[in-house]
Amino acid sequence: RFHRAEFEAFFNRGLVLGLLQRGYGELSNRDPAILDYIQAGLRLIMSCPSVLELFELLQVEALRLVCERPAPPLCARLCQLLGDFPQCLPRGRKLSLAFCQQLVRSIAHFQSQGTREAELRLYVSQVTQVSALLRSVWKAEPDTLLPSLQELFAVISAADTSFEPSVALASLVQHIPLQMITVLIRSLTTDPNVKDASMTQALCRMIDWLSWPLAQHVETWVIALLKGLAAVQKFTILIDVTLLKIELVFNRLWFPLVRPGALAVLSHMLLSFQHSPEAFHLIVPHVVSLVHSFKRDGLPSSTAFLMQLSELIHCMMYHYSGFPELYEPILEAIKDMPKPTEEKIKLILSQSAWTSQSSSLPSCLSRLSGKSETGKTGLINLGNTCYMNSVIQALFMATDFRRHVLSLNLNGCNSLMRKLQHLFAFLAHTQREAYAPRIFFEASRPPWFTPRSQQDCSEYLRFLLDRLHEEERTLKALSSAKSSESIMNEESQAEEAVHKTQVFAEAPCVGSQERTLIEKMFGGKLKTNICCLNCKSMSQKEEAFTDLSLAFCPPTSLENVDLKCMEHSEVKDDYMVQTNTLATSPAAETPLNSLEVNRGCDTIMNEGTIEDFSSESNSENTTISELKVQNDGDMSQSLVGKNTLSVTDLLNYFLAPEILSGDNKYYCEKCASLQNAEKTMQIIEEPEYLILTLLRFSYDPKCHIRRKILDNVSLPLVLELPVKRAASPLAVVSGGWSVGVEISETGENLAKKLKPSGADEVTCPQLVPYVLSSVVVHSGVSSESGHYYSYARNVTGSGPSGLCHQSTALSLVSPQDKLLTEESPCTVVENELDTEMPREWFLFNDSRVTFTSFQSVQKITSRFPKDTAYVLFYKKQNSTCGFNTNPANGLWVNGDPPLQKDLMDAITKDNKLYLQEQELSARTQALQAASASCSFRPNGFDDNDPPGSCGPAGGGGGGGFSTIGRLVF
Repeated sequence: RFHRAEFEAFFNRGLVLGLLQRGYGELSNRDPAILDYIQAGLRLIMSCPSVLELFELLQVEALRLVCERPAPPLCARLCQLLGDFPQCLPRGRKLSLAFCQQLVRSIAHFQSQGTREAELRLYVSQVTQVSALLRSVWKAEPDTLLPSLQELFAVISAADTSFEPSVALASLVQHIPLQMITVLIRSLTTDPNVKDASMTQALCRMIDWLSWPLAQHVETWVIALLKGLAAVQKFTILIDVTLLKIELVFNRLWFPLVRPGALAVLSHMLLSFQHSPEAFHLIVPHVVSLVHSFKRDGLPSSTAFLMQLSELIHCMMYHYSGFPELYEPILEAIKDMPKPTEEKIKLILSQSAWTSQSSSLPSCLSRLSGKSETGKTGLINLGNTCYMNSVIQALFMATDFRRHVLSLNLNGCNSLMRKLQHLFAFLAHTQREAYAPRIFFEASRPPWFTPRSQQDCSEYLRFLLDRLHEEERTLKALSSAKSSESIMNEESQAEEAVHKTQVFAEAPCVGSQERTLIEKMFGGKLKTNICCLNCKSMSQKEEAFTDLSLAFCPPTSLENVDLKCMEHSEVKDDYMVQTNTLATSPAAETPLNSLEVNRGCDTIMNEGTIEDFSSESNSENTTISELKVQNDGDMSQSLVGKNTLSVTDLLNYFLAPEILSGDNKYYCEKCASLQNAEKTMQIIEEPEYLILTLLRFSYDPKCHIRRKILDNVSLPLVLELPVKRAASPLAVVSGGWSVGVEISETGENLAKKLKPSGADEVTCPQLVPYVLSSVVVHSGVSSESGHYYSYARNVTGSGPSGLCHQSTALSLVSPQDKLLTEESPCTVVENELDTEMPREWFLFNDSRVTFTSFQSVQKITSRFPKDTAYVLFYKKQNSTCGFNTNPANGLWVNGDPPLQKDLMDAITKDNKLYLQEQELSARTQALQAASASCSFRPNGFDDNDPPGSCGPAGGGGGGGFSTIGRLVF
């Protein structure tokens, strides 16, 4: 300070160079004290001209020093010197770039020399000094940033096993502008020069960075890279990295300093790994101890993290049910934590899946072909198989039926029910956008159905349910026969007992243990009474049904019916079955035997059969129940006076009394001749799922062709079915029929006089509420052509996810009130139900599944005249025979029972295969992208076009995005 000139001459280029290259006495040239001395000297001669020469020297020596991979103390001291004297930083783009890249490599060689806290703190501060210098260089010279990051990626992606880059590289991440994430990740994931092994190595090492205590935004970059790889469908990398690193990430949760980032990455890795429970099950053994640790802390931060972890665990247990032995300890540990709603869980899972990630590339690029936003799986059209696809989706959406099927223990059984269970399991759990049901199609196709030709979905449905019903009866009979053999040893008897209790084991309804699953779900009973108008004798017959076929009748025929009826009775047509105020209910399934009745239509005869009834009384335990009718005017006015028929009208017409006359006379055994007669039908036992088929296909005898009735039919959301049960279920018809009944008697007296002697008193019809579940629509003008698709929604008989509020709404309006109000209360209820449950309706059109609304279901025929409701599924409301929809133990998925291991294994294997297929497809597209022109086929159909068209990709569901290339940056 006091001899500035002399010091300037002493502190010259030669001295500084010697210190840096040879050291000083016993001090090595790599001793930080050398740099301390140089920095002190520079301060003293800052105002001297010779300092410029030293700056120039230090620019070269700084680059040489970092190339020699200095230890953290020396490198930190150098960076401190360069930070205080930025004139010493290498100048020129080439040297500056080389300095940054070499400094990155130097950081990669850093290793902490101690394990004590003080030593670790010193090490972290040294690394922070180095990274701070890099940040200042990047800020001053932005051109150096991208090459530095490329060098960083080259270091962490190297496959050299002899060298492991330091976790200290994590300190650089916080200095990379977040705005660059999109561009960098896109460039990285689409670069064809980056091999899978390199990307896997780099991603694993980035995940290791979560251990660095002061790192910021590491989790942001890791998650962005995971999403980027999912967007370009490099699923193999994601699977390998997740399985390799999931436990390490989980272990980071023990350390409060790095816990936030670790939890973010853990959540993304688990929620996106949805094809298999393997990753989740790797951490399951460690969850309970961590939860207890959080609880012991009692800190607000620990409690907040515990709530986040609890929500994550609930999501995973919901998605991968069926492992109670693994999950019960966890449920016990987190029982005090709030549980997310089912809707929230579904939303989280749907947004997190790999197949839901978008590449954020321009619109000309492909959308991933994973499940749609609905979370539902489509069915691939195998060649005019839309008739099967629409029926299967309706059955699958019949919630109680689906749950019963999935709960069956059918191991070792190759039955059709086993194949249906397999199909349902894949529809529920596959990650594919659409599933190809080839095995089930071949097993369930009626023998007379010509392959690859259009068929009647109602006929297929009857055949399918009948097959399932008969198959179960046969299996039960075989099981019963085997168990009765006395030759069996104790071991085989025990096995048979287990087999007998497991096969088709489902939640039983009281008194229905001997009925098949199809009978329990879809079976009802119909009683038909025929009264001879000459001798007044009565014949009755009970029949089981699994669907009701409702006929149309043109106005002219209705008028003819009225005239014929009036010839015999003054009041017959004044009575209407009280179902005018019916409402509708959900997912109904299909019938074993369809009761198709020609209601006296002379002009058009509906396809179907007219049952022959003998005059002898049926010996089954039955009673004649009173036909509760409503004096509501002329039937022709009730049915024809409206612009649009409703399902209620068709049901009324089906149940209304009918005069058998003319060519349709009834053979009375008592009279021993054909006589005019009156036929009435009553539903005496209602099914869980009511299937209604609208008989739209008719034969025109004049033109000798099959026509389709295109009349629009309004579909009530809530339907009340009149069921006429006996007061005593044991009542037996023990006496003969009373005779001398006057048809002109009032309805009440008529019912009394028709009552058999010895029978107990009967009850008034009970209105059983049903909720609309599914609608199968036929698009076309003939049963031999056109296309089928279906509307459906999730409906359960009871529970929080069911339509519990409906019973409250319905109870506010009595049947009498409904008759007196101008506006049908059903309309009010329908509106309330539809507005309270948004996005609950789905449109299943072969491969494609989209959200829709009940309004779309109601208006389909008015918008597209050839698209008409054909098969309706209604679910009995407040049913007691279904599964409880509340997964109290948290072990059911979507309220469905856990899958058996072989089914889960098959789905997991197929999900992995699907991800590999997607990855292969994406790589092929990437190779073609440079020369391929962009094209785009929009998803979904325009509102101005009908939803249906049939073909190999029916309904437009086949590969709408299969030919799109990807940009390569």
